Amino acid sequence: MDLYFYNTLTKEKEIFKPLKGNQVRMYSCGPTVYYNAHIGNLRAYLFMDSIRRVLKYNGYTLKHVMNITDVGHLTSDADEGEDKMMVAAKRENKTPWEIANFYMDKFMQDIDKLNIDKPEIIARATEHIDVMEEYVKKIIENGYTYQTEDTVYFDTSKLSNYGILSGKKVEEQKAGARVEFDENKKNISDFALWIKAPKEHIMQWDSFFGKSYPGWHLECSAMGYKYLGEEFDIHTGGIDHIPVHHENEIAQSQGFSGKIPAKFWMHVNFLKVDGGKMSKSLNNLYTLEDLKQKGYEPEAYRMFNFSSSYSNAINFTWEAMEASKKALIKLKEGYAEHRHGNENIEDDVVNEFEEKFHQAINDDLNMPIAMSVVWDVIKYPKKSKKLADLLLKFDTVLGLKIDEMPENAKKEIPEEIINLAEERKKARENKDWAESDRLRDEITKLGYTIKDTKTGYDIT
Repeated sequence: MDLYFYNTLTKEKEIFKPLKGNQVRMYSCGPTVYYNAHIGNLRAYLFMDSIRRVLKYNGYTLKHVMNITDVGHLTSDADEGEDKMMVAAKRENKTPWEIANFYMDKFMQDIDKLNIDKPEIIARATEHIDVMEEYVKKIIENGYTYQTEDTVYFDTSKLSNYGILSGKKVEEQKAGARVEFDENKKNISDFALWIKAPKEHIMQWDSFFGKSYPGWHLECSAMGYKYLGEEFDIHTGGIDHIPVHHENEIAQSQGFSGKIPAKFWMHVNFLKVDGGKMSKSLNNLYTLEDLKQKGYEPEAYRMFNFSSSYSNAINFTWEAMEASKKALIKLKEGYAEHRHGNENIEDDVVNEFEEKFHQAINDDLNMPIAMSVVWDVIKYPKKSKKLADLLLKFDTVLGLKIDEMPENAKKEIPEEIINLAEERKKARENKDWAESDRLRDEITKLGYTIKDTKTGYDIT
């Protein structure tokens, strides 16, 4: 079955085929580890995870790289402000290295909580300074840079196609700029590759340019090249990366090798909160821990993200989270009913469900349609182990741990089960242990567990 992805580079939905063999080489922009990841950040990694899972469902193997930015990302995505790691170090009275290690560990914990399939290679920027230095030397050698007293800049006017991803033009940016123009730059779109470090700057390395550190955009190009080569299959990130970071990655790669590094560029849209932006000033930068305190497990947030296409902005509300929480429990209860079912169904029924699900995920990760197929399976009147197995296969893409009930989930116990429990209670009161055991076994076959208590019984 053909697999289609929307390609930001061509502005079209295209059939996906790996450049070489059956292995997909993929690069994802990872976090800048200077603060807690909020749920808007984490949407990008759920998107990354969905791509991985769909590729595997289609039989592909992966070589996937994700970077960890622990140096060089200034407070502006352009070349303005302080290094975010330095800002965080001052804020918390720690070294940048302590900040990076602490928040990287927290990020990886969040990834685990969301059941996100990790990339094969996770590359920290500070462990690849030598790789970046050699990369920038080649760009300089190829004639795409100029130097000021403290910065090596990439000269975007040397490229005929700068702006190919976002549609921006160098001339238009220079003529129509409404921001204060850095007089050290020849063009407003030029960006820093290598920066000479002030004496007080803690994160610095000896290099051809003296004590210095890399620009933020450089690490992705250099590490992508190191692990995946000059050209690879897919590059992912948020739509906020399109106009600056990813545009500059393409420029650097062309300056280095003359090639656009990725065949497919894929971008996830924003998460909104109550219809507006997420911001510190609005106090709505929610983390997974914030959700947990409100009674929502990470799986419920994962389920929430399947309600919309990755290419659309999605609106987070507490009402939506409550709906996702309840839907997730019903989904898992529905799976349990099929697992304990013993009715026979035709293979054609199973195959039709599977084909519809496969078509949905292969249509540019159409998760809302895929979930509608899942619900059709759940609601199928005949309860069958065949459908339970099919749901488990779907869950290799969904990652919802469909065979595990969420923590603290309260089932709505069907009347049939309650009636059996009451009959069992009477049997126990009459010391009819054989009947009590029979009713317990019947309850278990229907997917529930009964435990005797001092006051009666609990059903889970």
